[in-house]
Amino acid sequence: MLQVMRSNNWFPSLFDEFYNTAFGTSNRVATPAVNVIEDAKAYTMEFAVPGVTKEFCRVSINADGNLEVAIESKLEHKGEDKHEHYLRREFSYTNFQQTYTVPDDVIKENIAAAVNDGVLTITLPKMSKEHVEKLQRHIEIK
Repeated sequence: MLQVMRSNNWFPSLFDEFYNTAFGTSNRVATPAVNVIEDAKAYTMEFAVPGVTKEFCRVSINADGNLEVAIESKLEHKGEDKHEHYLRREFSYTNFQQTYTVPDDVIKENIAAAVNDGVLTITLPKMSKEHVEKLQRHIEIK
């Protein structure tokens, strides 16, 4: 027999069971799923960023030569119905920033990024074997 709940308290407590830990409320961090693909010509990083446009993404090479990826996501609530109220509200502002070590065989000047269909794609082109050989040199010991 299904017991009928007679109060509005069931909704928050139902979700609290899934999102709270034994140590209290969990601190969930908005971390996008990332795919890293390698082929003969490049490394490709794909970040899942549904609903995010290029204006909210930043990709750069820092002073240490590492790749920095920052993604900002804001969900604005416009035109909310004043006759309704939220029992639980978790849609909000999220910010993700991560630094990645760039492989030695990447041409940093040619790194490219684009956002299409909810995916931020960063392409890190590899040096050709000839280019790597030009960078190698023998250093005379004096």
